[in-house]
Amino acid sequence: MASLLLMAAIWGSTFFLIKDLTTRVPVTDMLALRFALAAVVLVLALRGRLRLTRTLLLRGGALGLVYGAAQLLQTFGLAHTSASISGFVTGLYVVMTPLLGWLLLRQRVDGLTVLAVLLATAGLGVLSLQGFTVSLGASLTLASAALYALHIVALGRWSTGPDALTLTTVQVAVVALVCAPPALVDGVQLPAGGADWANLLYLAVVAGALAMLLQTWAQSQVPATRAAVVMSMEPVFGALFAVALGGESFTWRLSVGGLSILAAMYLVELGPVLRRRRGPPDLPAGHPGEVLPEPLEPRGGTGAGGGS
Repeated sequence: MASLLLMAAIWGSTFFLIKDLTTRVPVTDMLALRFALAAVVLVLALRGRLRLTRTLLLRGGALGLVYGAAQLLQTFGLAHTSASISGFVTGLYVVMTPLLGWLLLRQRVDGLTVLAVLLATAGLGVLSLQGFTVSLGASLTLASAALYALHIVALGRWSTGPDALTLTTVQVAVVALVCAPPALVDGVQLPAGGADWANLLYLAVVAGALAMLLQTWAQSQVPATRAAVVMSMEPVFGALFAVALGGESFTWRLSVGGLSILAAMYLVELGPVLRRRRGPPDLPAGHPGEVLPEPLEPRGGTGAGGGS
């Protein structure tokens, strides 16, 4: 859970950086450069530790296609709607993740988790939503949220601790390939100054390679729905970074929305604790699962196998 929380903080730190960088570098160019650099960094850092089996290549490729398509849909959707609506609609992956887990994998969701999902969704709404109209941008963003949810569910199904390095590298490389074609249509525009290159390197190395590695490893340890709720902290961190570094003001929306999402995180962590404390269910006397004491031998009698 700590890895997911760190990943959400890293992603939250990128909002004001991306907003500034994309005023000088086209969005698709930024995405292609970001994930291409992240893939190069991972390959160089992990050479000799990657296990490129057919299964991992297929799974990593499928995950990269889904994630890359989600990135593009979210980006194009943002061009046709406000940032606040885009942030809320994207965050609906919190609701879609348990639904897809149930539909595709028949995963059961307990009552506390359902309540946590509702709280997180409400918190996202308070943080981001200021009026809502169903526009082309909102529709594209909703499709991206569904793909993010599918990515979380599939990653939770396929990720294992030993394979996290390889799965991360393949995913990031495929995301770069997915984002490249729209960037190459009119030629890739590179950042012009040192500050822009520094921001791009942070987005690639820390918010790209490292964050994806944290998510891939963490989802080998944490169920998909719990992961989605923790990841909903991203806009909270984004707002906090915007206040601390971007000059924005601290508002009641940040307080109420952030507390709702924190409450949701507490609930998803409380469920396993309660189940452990509850222990196994009480069984009626004589139930096959009950261990009964061995009967005592009659006083003065012989044991089994004794002769008269």
